Amino acid sequence: MKVSVTTIPLDELDIDLLLVPVAEGAVEATLKALSEQFGEIVRRTAADFTGAQDELIWLYPESGRARRLALVGMGPADRVDLERLRRVAARGAELARERKVVTAAIVRPQTSIDPESASQALVEGFMLAAYRFTRYKTDTSELREIERLVIHETGEDEKASRRGAERGRIIAESVMTARDLVNLSPDEKTPTKFARLIEQSAKKYGYEADVWDKALIEEEGMGGLLAVNRGSPEPPTFTVLTWHPENALNERPVVLVGKGVVFDTGGLSLKPTKDSMDYMKSDMAGAAAVVGAMEALARLKIPLYVVGLIPATDNRPGENAYVPGEVIRMHSGKTVEVLNTDAEGRLILADALSYARTYRPILVIDLATLTGAQVIALGTEAAAVMTNNVEGAEERLQAIVTAGERSGDRVHPLPMYDEYAKLLESDVADLKNIGGREAGSITAAKFLEHFVDYPWIHIDMAGPAFLKEPKPYRPKGGTGFGVRLLVEFLRDFASPRRFSS
Repeated sequence: MKVSVTTIPLDELDIDLLLVPVAEGAVEATLKALSEQFGEIVRRTAADFTGAQDELIWLYPESGRARRLALVGMGPADRVDLERLRRVAARGAELARERKVVTAAIVRPQTSIDPESASQALVEGFMLAAYRFTRYKTDTSELREIERLVIHETGEDEKASRRGAERGRIIAESVMTARDLVNLSPDEKTPTKFARLIEQSAKKYGYEADVWDKALIEEEGMGGLLAVNRGSPEPPTFTVLTWHPENALNERPVVLVGKGVVFDTGGLSLKPTKDSMDYMKSDMAGAAAVVGAMEALARLKIPLYVVGLIPATDNRPGENAYVPGEVIRMHSGKTVEVLNTDAEGRLILADALSYARTYRPILVIDLATLTGAQVIALGTEAAAVMTNNVEGAEERLQAIVTAGERSGDRVHPLPMYDEYAKLLESDVADLKNIGGREAGSITAAKFLEHFVDYPWIHIDMAGPAFLKEPKPYRPKGGTGFGVRLLVEFLRDFASPRRFSS
């Protein structure tokens, strides 16, 4: 989709659909301005329009070049935030799709939000709502793609709006990359094929990708990844992604780790099919988010040295599959008693987190569809976030929560009390891979904490990563959750003030 910003008079805008967001209290002024440009039909048709949230009025103007107008209510002006703008724009994309229009424009509403951020939010909301995954559809004749989106801006704010719109386009496209990866059929994203897709992305967007094969993984001693992979006919991969611009503010990297279980049967602790295994092509959504984020960082030229680590395998009950009761020696040297082979994600993440130590990172963030307990606790509206209790813990949590609120990829903190670690004590090994029914998301994080010795943020995104029913600008299937969160967090993290000392 092409995205642009214009300041030409509204009635000269040659467009199939013009979306006009209106807050309560701004209705009279908006209708007056629109009537002057599109005719008195605006006042007559919208006489009862109040600007209430989600209120909609369709107009077919008497004059001007726009074929259709849609007034969409935003609710009280003091409650209009970035997420409200995204959802209004998403409504516009839905309307455009229903009418099968090719070109659309949005009038940026005058709010307390700065023009750059507002335009970014509008573009993100519209593009993400317009997304469709049609790779496996054989008849797409009835589908009509929206080819162009225009943000209408006042002259004085044009430059800021252009910056925001361009950033919104890049971020939305990066989210779509993650969505496409999650939605791919499992046979098209075996660990090796997934790694090749990452290499293609790196070549296209200018970051580096180095793929390790099974021999290198064995040489490195990644016992967790190798154990999970034993039941599969497909070998594992470990992919290292690097974005290291010349103007990077940091010498030691920020490391992103994404869980890459490309399909999860549960192994010998077999999952049921309905509403469980049938969605497990999404178990690499954490890895997909890292790929999308690396694309965005490179395209936006964020001045940070960032490394991505993606351990990839499927988890199958093959003839040599790892078994409950087995003890695994991990990359760190610690031993783990396996009591459930369906708690495999933490095993491959633990090896990646252990390997991350070699970079002496200033911060590590892992993302994973890790536990069903996260879905029970927070549903699909927010991911769980946890951090280790080392210097800067409160600041880290606040920063990632704020990034979630601003980006729309919301996260909510869970506690990491020492007492939870007792649930992982093993009689035969250093620890066991499950902690029982209680506090499942927290005990999974406490397991991972055994393998870190640096500032660390853990994001359990099992709920929001893959939806069974659509939500505003988040479709059924892969949502690309985590990309916007990481980009927003790292854009703020790249402040020169942080590294001036």
